[in-house]
Amino acid sequence: MWRHADALDAEPGNDDMTRELSDKGHRQAARMAKWLDRQLPQGARIFCSPARRAEQTVAHLGRKFKIRDELSPQCDHHGLLTLVQWPHAKMTALVVGHQPALGHTIAELFHLPHDTVGVRKGSIWWMRARQREDQIQTQLWTIQLPELL
Repeated sequence: MWRHADALDAEPGNDDMTRELSDKGHRQAARMAKWLDRQLPQGARIFCSPARRAEQTVAHLGRKFKIRDELSPQCDHHGLLTLVQWPHAKMTALVVGHQPALGHTIAELFHLPHDTVGVRKGSIWWMRARQREDQIQTQLWTIQLPELL
C-alpha cells in the first residue's frame, strides 16, 4: 500500500479530487518510485485512486496502472481488500490511495482498532499473506518512508 505523496492544500470551492502534488510530493514520489521499481515484480498489478494526487504519485513509477473508484478518498477497507483479492491473490498488488482507508485496512489485517494506524504521505506498507495450518497470517515485510531513501 502506497499513500499518495504530499499534496497542495485544498482551495475553497475546488474539488478535492483535483488536488495536485506539491514540489515536495513530486520529490517524495520520485524517490519511492525508484525504490519500488527495484522491488516490485514485473507482473505486479497496480491500482490507483482516481484522485489527481494519487495518479501523479504512481505516474513516477513509470508502469501501467488502473484507476479504480474503489480507492477514492472515501473508500473503505472492505472494497480495497476485495479489489486486491486479499488474501488469495496469486500476484503482487500495489494500491495507491489515501488515509484513513489505508490505515483502516492495515489495522484490519493486523486485528487492531481501526483508528490506530497512521500512514504517512508518500510511504509504503508492504504486507504478505501466508497460510499457517488452517489460519491465514499477515506478515509485515517493510514500511518505507521517502525521507529515508
